[in-house]
Amino acid sequence: MTTISPASSESAKIIHLPIGSTGTRSSEQSNPHVKDVRTPTALIYCEGNFGLPDGKTANGLVRHSEKYEILAVIDSTQAGRDAGDVLDGQPNTIPILRDLEEAFRAHQSVPDYFIYGMAPATGMLSKPERLIVLTAIRNGMNVVNGLHEFLNDDPEFVAESRARNVEIIDIRKPRPKNSLRLFTGNINNVTCPRIAVLGTDCAIGKRTTASILTRSLIARGINAVMIPTGQTGIMQGSRYGVALDAVPSQFCCGELEATIIDSFEGEDPDIIIIEGQGALSHPAFCTSAFILRGSVPHGVILQHAPKRAHRCDFDQMPMPEPQSEISLIEAFADTKVIGLTINHENMSDAEISNSILYYRDQLCIPVTDALARPIDELTQMVLSSFPALQRKLSLSIQ
Repeated sequence: MTTISPASSESAKIIHLPIGSTGTRSSEQSNPHVKDVRTPTALIYCEGNFGLPDGKTANGLVRHSEKYEILAVIDSTQAGRDAGDVLDGQPNTIPILRDLEEAFRAHQSVPDYFIYGMAPATGMLSKPERLIVLTAIRNGMNVVNGLHEFLNDDPEFVAESRARNVEIIDIRKPRPKNSLRLFTGNINNVTCPRIAVLGTDCAIGKRTTASILTRSLIARGINAVMIPTGQTGIMQGSRYGVALDAVPSQFCCGELEATIIDSFEGEDPDIIIIEGQGALSHPAFCTSAFILRGSVPHGVILQHAPKRAHRCDFDQMPMPEPQSEISLIEAFADTKVIGLTINHENMSDAEISNSILYYRDQLCIPVTDALARPIDELTQMVLSSFPALQRKLSLSIQ
């Protein structure tokens, strides 16, 4: 989710809730029988884009990572600042450094992983970026790549990684075609509620809201599982997920359905939260349609940025209003939009409050901001729509 700059005096008044970043799963932290295994360290490369929509992978990993200990972000345009302060106005001691050389000087040992932390529209490395990734490999770093360009298919990267005995992980690379799964309809055997977090645009904070909601429900004692559908959520450490925009379209619904069924059978959850992609109304993306078809959600939470004038990367396309997106979603799928969440980019605290009141009155559904308002408001949005979950909580308290 892109956030406002803390340089603004009005923006600085916004109260941001601590999201926290952890290097181990909560179950491991509380289990004395689990051995203390060192969490791999990582640098995130996000040149010129940290805190912006195209830097959403870096933004997400800085806010929350179960898989890696994030040591620093590389972005020369914001070097010297604290990454948490840039994102949420709350320092988290993750520094932003100028380049890879400064990162090597700052740490006694070479970090374990180099993470490419951007999601450019092209999905490809630029020529200068190729050299930077190769430099990381030559210095003994494993590479985590979330682009559509698969580095394991590139002879130069393969040769360098073998020479240095390091691993390249292409997050978006789908399973072999003969292993891809078609839709079966068995999603209807998943008996717990399924909530899809969709949006009115891409790079608008769907994953952030889905992640906050999932962790908040877990903290309340509800067994919630999140299904990432993009590269960032998978990098953050989810056990279940599929980078849907890299799967051949014939298999998208089936791959998502099968992933949800796997999580249901493996975790016996009380609720499943599915991360959205793009927007159903956006002509550049089809992924929202596959998510609605493959997950058959019982409810949808819609994410919207009131101050965003046009679609991300498409300045000729005005942003839709939430009401039109809700009408489209509910006409396309047998589901209901149960709430609206605000992305507060370029908004003051007063503007957030006014937007919440405006959309509550206009849409007659709960409205909140997952980052700038109490998390309980987001959690209650779900609990009020699914009384069985509320009853489970009440019984557990008794």
